[in-house]
Amino acid sequence: MRQRTPEHLYRGAMEGANSWLKDLIRDIPDFPKAGVVYKDITPLLSDAAALAECVELLAAAFGDRRVDKVLGVEARGFIIAAPVAIRLGAGFVPVRKAGKLPWLVHAETYELEYGTDSLEVHQDALTGGERALIIDDVLATGGTAAATARLVRRLGAEPVGVGCIVELAFLGGRGKLEGLDTVSLLNYE
Repeated sequence: MRQRTPEHLYRGAMEGANSWLKDLIRDIPDFPKAGVVYKDITPLLSDAAALAECVELLAAAFGDRRVDKVLGVEARGFIIAAPVAIRLGAGFVPVRKAGKLPWLVHAETYELEYGTDSLEVHQDALTGGERALIIDDVLATGGTAAATARLVRRLGAEPVGVGCIVELAFLGGRGKLEGLDTVSLLNYE
């Protein structure tokens, strides 16, 4: 009997995960500004089975690779990244908004679908040769994930991929992540 790899487990699980997980995402019109329809994942996060399923699927998607650190992007990315790190036997690194980390940092500015922002990571969060997985809640324009990948490279580490719960594919963010294996659990065209 052929053994199923983590990638096979991920692909097989995703075939049935889409509908019930999507049912737990609510749309908030005109948030944070007029014309934006915000995908609120808090109902999904509050459902123990859904949260566990997201963690398991993201860990399985990258489970066949060496991952030394999992970077969680503020703030909902922390919620998913920490348990994914535990599942992968990796350390967790917070990627924060400007001014939130207490020590020496590297910073990257990036564009959002509704403005600009900056992300920071401690200068000693990664070392040369480490492999880092980037986890966030939503992939929209790709600016956040691309900025995080630049921070990973600046620290001498290698980004192995990007994982998220929701991808707003109509915003084209995946295009900013060329060369990075990008996995989204729920896709909105």
